[in-house]
Amino acid sequence: VNADLSVHFLELGNKYTGDCTLIKVGNTEVLIDAGSRKNSAATISAYIDEYCTDGVLEYVIATHAHQDHIAGFVGNTSGTEKTGVLYKYEIGTLIQFSLTNATSAIYNEYCQAVEYAKSRGTEVYTAKQCWYETDGAKKKYYLDDGNNISLNVLYNYYYDNKTEEENDYSVCTLLTQVTPENTFNYLFTGDLEESGESYLVDNNSLPRVELFKGGHHGSYTASTEKLLNTIKPKNVAVCCCCGTTEYTLNKNNTFPAQAFIDRVAKHTENIYCTTLITDYANNGFTSMNGNIVFYYKDELKLYCSNNTTVLKDTDWFKENRVWSP
Repeated sequence: VNADLSVHFLELGNKYTGDCTLIKVGNTEVLIDAGSRKNSAATISAYIDEYCTDGVLEYVIATHAHQDHIAGFVGNTSGTEKTGVLYKYEIGTLIQFSLTNATSAIYNEYCQAVEYAKSRGTEVYTAKQCWYETDGAKKKYYLDDGNNISLNVLYNYYYDNKTEEENDYSVCTLLTQVTPENTFNYLFTGDLEESGESYLVDNNSLPRVELFKGGHHGSYTASTEKLLNTIKPKNVAVCCCCGTTEYTLNKNNTFPAQAFIDRVAKHTENIYCTTLITDYANNGFTSMNGNIVFYYKDELKLYCSNNTTVLKDTDWFKENRVWSP
């Protein structure tokens, strides 16, 4: 995809739901998260290498400390070689969650990977440092020479305050693109839940957005009416395995949940999902839309590696969900 700006939502090479988003502006790359399991690192790297030719990721964001968002940063170890994104690429600036309750093995390995990146010159900041612009961190990073495209760290109440809900620690960012005719906005909220979304609306001047990465993989617990009524998204990309029983057997609540669809349907029918589970117990999965790429070339366009069928028109949807805008 040759474009002024492109936003890529990646399939992760296994049956597990996770997040990984690549943003490309000229020779500048931003990677937000690297789920879903350690073996996703190979899939992610193969994709990045199609677009990043200099081995440098200028910005990396780790939204929160759950495995399905950080495992690919760690990757696998074979002898002395580590496949993780934080080992394989030169990282310019890493922005990570400010607080966490995590004590997991993958979190500890992530911390080791961050220390490795830091030893090679990576600037490591928390979202809180970015928001308050302390210690050299900034809340706005320009991604192009003309200062027309910026990555903006939004304020999340849970950068400063503890919660039992790990998802609410998510780093939230707004990508803003100014063209001669328009301003386009793209919103990324990690796995932010209802409480975090409420504070996000209260504490930021959120614009209408061209593109929203569906909150928490299309869970019924995120993408609340309060947020959606504020951002009024034109397009929604969901990083999930449709119908997966990874987290619940309640058919209505498997990703993307019926409640999520009911809320989004009031704003747009342009909902796209990366992957489809065919048989979770036996590792059966296939592409739904596949890798989802929104790119700007005179206007915002869509490319998907499998197809560009909107969710409501898929066979899976017709069998498992109801559309009622």
